[in-house]
Amino acid sequence: MTKVMAINSGSSSLKFKLFIMPQEEVITEGAIERIGSDEAVFSYKYNGKTSQTMPIKDHQAAVHLLLDTLTEQNIIESYDDISGVGHRISHGGTYYQDATLIDEQVEQHIDELSTLSPLHNPVNLIGIRSFKAVLPHAKQVAIFDTSFHQTIPEEFHMYALPYKYYVNYGIRRYGFHGPSHQYVSEEAKKINPAASKVITCHVGSGGSIAAIKDGKSINTSMGFTPLAGLVMGTRTGDLDPQILPFIQEQEGLNSQEIKDLMNKESGLLGLSGISNDYRDVEEAADAGNKQAEMALTVFARRIIQYVGSYAADLNGLDTLVFTAGVGEHSDRLRKAVCDSLTYLGVKIDEAKNATDSLSIEAADSKVKVLVIPTDEEVIIARDVIRIAAL
Repeated sequence: MTKVMAINSGSSSLKFKLFIMPQEEVITEGAIERIGSDEAVFSYKYNGKTSQTMPIKDHQAAVHLLLDTLTEQNIIESYDDISGVGHRISHGGTYYQDATLIDEQVEQHIDELSTLSPLHNPVNLIGIRSFKAVLPHAKQVAIFDTSFHQTIPEEFHMYALPYKYYVNYGIRRYGFHGPSHQYVSEEAKKINPAASKVITCHVGSGGSIAAIKDGKSINTSMGFTPLAGLVMGTRTGDLDPQILPFIQEQEGLNSQEIKDLMNKESGLLGLSGISNDYRDVEEAADAGNKQAEMALTVFARRIIQYVGSYAADLNGLDTLVFTAGVGEHSDRLRKAVCDSLTYLGVKIDEAKNATDSLSIEAADSKVKVLVIPTDEEVIIARDVIRIAAL
């Protein structure tokens, strides 16, 4: 019996799950949010749900608080109980095609790749260093969002730039949300053993779609960075690249301001002028806000376009999966998407869709349509056991 921690570090948050492996039993899970604030929130589930507000200076203080709480509540006897820690890392570049044990060189690579994933890699690294300082005995493993998509063939991952940029800088499509796409595609196979041509839609504040053939990713909507593809909470998704130098010249912006515009000010937030949260925009649309309605339509239309494109890449479609916050909980979004896919044989049962059922296709649908809650953490825990040989 081995205890493994799965960690997802955000800029001001730390999400965690503690597993008993290989049974994959979750002992406790929770999050520390608003790190760096006097009103940080620490919540976890263990014999009920506990939540408390307090000052938490930084991620290292958050890690100490988490482990001390686990000890005080007798969830673990001591820090030594935790044999491995798996860290979700956004970008592995060309360096990593699989999870890996973390050493100084791995940390350097993660830091270097922060230029490609500026919202995630830097804070992922903070999480690694915080846990290494407190749990020096534990095996630390990096699990990259990009790894699952390393099976994407050349014709789908290459950009039509001069080839030297691929050779010199590794500019290609990498894809992200790998643990999520992997998990839900594996679960889809359990539900529908005939599943071979699968499209998985991870739709949340960040979003991506993957085309999966016989369990392997062959294409995905995010690209060289997590900015490409779908309309997201604050990210543009795909756009004509000539727009960027045009805005830069017209507005007198520098390169960092352009990056912030694309990553932090666009998407649902930019389109609606209301919020980056789908629920807020949906509420405004229901109240008659036309700009919010437009934002939701654009959001759904991009998903529809990618599903159609990936059905072509797969030469068919037998299983469509929705997951992540919006995908799992918005029947409106799922209906908007599926109602435009009838040409592929997709047909949903609206009563099932309204209750977020596991399987929402109609009896006469030619495509299985599933709503599967994602579990990226269990993929992380499995990789810790495999890579660290625990």
